[in-house]
Amino acid sequence: MQIIRHHEHIAPGLRGAVYALGNFDGVHLGHQQVIGKAAAIAAELGVPLGVLVFEPHPQQFFFPDRPFFRLTPFRAKARLLDRLGVDILAALPFDEKMSQRLAPEFVHDVLIDGFHAVHVVAGYDFRFGKGRGGDAAALSYMGEMEGFGVSIVDEVQEDGVTFSSTRIRELLAKGDPGGAAQLLGHWWTVETHIKQGDQRGRTIGFPTANLPLEDHVEPALGVYAVRIEFEDGPHKGVHDGVANVGRRPTFDKQDVLLEVHIFDFEGDLYGTHAAVSFIEYLRPERKFGGLDSLKAQIAKDSERAREVLAALGKVA
Repeated sequence: MQIIRHHEHIAPGLRGAVYALGNFDGVHLGHQQVIGKAAAIAAELGVPLGVLVFEPHPQQFFFPDRPFFRLTPFRAKARLLDRLGVDILAALPFDEKMSQRLAPEFVHDVLIDGFHAVHVVAGYDFRFGKGRGGDAAALSYMGEMEGFGVSIVDEVQEDGVTFSSTRIRELLAKGDPGGAAQLLGHWWTVETHIKQGDQRGRTIGFPTANLPLEDHVEPALGVYAVRIEFEDGPHKGVHDGVANVGRRPTFDKQDVLLEVHIFDFEGDLYGTHAAVSFIEYLRPERKFGGLDSLKAQIAKDSERAREVLAALGKVA
């Protein structure tokens, strides 16, 4: 998959693709319907499949002081799109100039003059242009006038529940990663670099890999059964573990940190990029009266996490 960061002076070999349009935060099953439709059209026309997103997310541009809300920061999103067979990921900068571009200007400047798109696919609720002035109907009309194809994908539901990023955030906030996974079509995952912590875990027999949540939405605080993946290096592969997301009240901490104890593991992981998939919520975070009670609870949590992950089966 080729990643491009601009729409001007596109290489001839990248012009004339079919593009799925949207933010695709989470790349959930509704998003996959949009991308799948674009993939089918691209295959029929014999042209590349592209996805067009904005970085940063427009909400981050307009509301920089709001809490982090993204399900999938850019690296995680790119990985998921690559697995879906996307050829081109156009991650355009969302800045002041882009925010002021009217809907017709976006179509002419970006889709036509920039990418020479032959067909675009969007969801029923797609909005674009200054003040979100353009919608799916306007995009269809402009496509008809300008000579490129437009397909709009209807709302995707299952058992009356709409596949939406908002609903997935709600499920994660309630401590339901399994419910979130049903809408995502994959486990919700935090991807970031492991940093050096206080190293208390190793003194009580439960060393942890410490990962800041950074640009990710904050899930329910507490303990989870998890799987952690390393893409390369000596520990490449997927490992089972138990994790705590929280402020570590036993040690009077306030910042939220993801701490993962990897089962049956030894090694130095500082600076390593890791992807932690949340499988099941085990219990809320709580304060303990001392290290002995904390150690006893971690042992119980670890046993329960092993049971959950064993029932899930090994990763292929």
